[in-house]
Amino acid sequence: LLSQFDPDNTGYISTEKFRTLLQRHGSELDPHKLEVLLALADSNSEGRICYQDFVNLMSNKRSNSFRQAILQGNRRLCSKALLEETGLSLSQRLIRHVAYETLPREIDRKWYYDSYTCCPPPWFMITITIVAFFLYNGVVLDRFVLQVSHPLYLKNALLYHPQLRAQAWRYLTYIFMHAGIEHLGLNVVLQLLVGVPLEMVHGAARISFVYIAGVVAGSLAVSVADMTAPVVGSSGGVYALVSAHLANIVMNWSGMKCQFKLLRMAVALICMSFEFGRAVWLRFHPSAYPPCPHPSFMAHLGGVMVGVTLGVIILRNYEQRLQDQTLWWIFLSIYVIFVLFAIFWNIFAYSLLDLKLPPPP
Repeated sequence: LLSQFDPDNTGYISTEKFRTLLQRHGSELDPHKLEVLLALADSNSEGRICYQDFVNLMSNKRSNSFRQAILQGNRRLCSKALLEETGLSLSQRLIRHVAYETLPREIDRKWYYDSYTCCPPPWFMITITIVAFFLYNGVVLDRFVLQVSHPLYLKNALLYHPQLRAQAWRYLTYIFMHAGIEHLGLNVVLQLLVGVPLEMVHGAARISFVYIAGVVAGSLAVSVADMTAPVVGSSGGVYALVSAHLANIVMNWSGMKCQFKLLRMAVALICMSFEFGRAVWLRFHPSAYPPCPHPSFMAHLGGVMVGVTLGVIILRNYEQRLQDQTLWWIFLSIYVIFVLFAIFWNIFAYSLLDLKLPPPP
């Protein structure tokens, strides 16, 4: 085939020969792939198609050059929108719904719908949620609710405590403890409703990176800006995912076709504001046990900052290599600098400032 349409072995096929190939074998192709190929031919102004881009399409891979070729020029979509297709099974309707909830471009939605196989499933968010729930109820022993007004809550080996900041695992494991059943419930709901669809589209590697980066930024933000407080809850990671998703919707407002997007954004913002307001009130509310400080709310803000920087770049660049994105490297560098600064701050600042920290548990 290559020798027939590219006799000079240049790596390119003329658009005329490309159309001939589509007319001859178009009935054998998936209609969504055929539509992408036609869009590729229509948008190309140089009169030739990269053969490797054609191979990438047929093998469910996309290069940057292929995606740019589709997005440049006047792209023509030949068939009806994915939302208008009928006769779909329940699983197909679910995949279509996820595509419209998370992706702003029709060409990307069709690509995702055509190539998604649910293998692997969204295991990361589901695992984090299950582990958080069972550790929350198991490690606390006979307490279904971790009462932050009780002095024994600080004896938990998972939460972050300023006196025990040398135990590095606490900067991550604090997400498995929550300050009350309402705290746990809201985080679990947001993780499942927002995190699972995002992982279905962007994969476990990208979503876990955003989540863990938000978790680490949250605990480090507390250690820098609220140095005397402990931290519990997965709000750092949850707020990173939710804020990245909401920012992506706002930046691509005209392209997002999810139903009731304004209402959904309002509900998400109200829930986040309520939980954040509760955390602020709890932090400054007088403790029933003065040696026992209330948890900090700064982890929420650390998660939001990660979401609107690294998270937005990751969600915006669907199926693209992040290492080719300049803005990605800028935000990643800023994040690394902040982490290094926080590490040195934790090593030197506590002794230099001579703070009165709460007693160790």
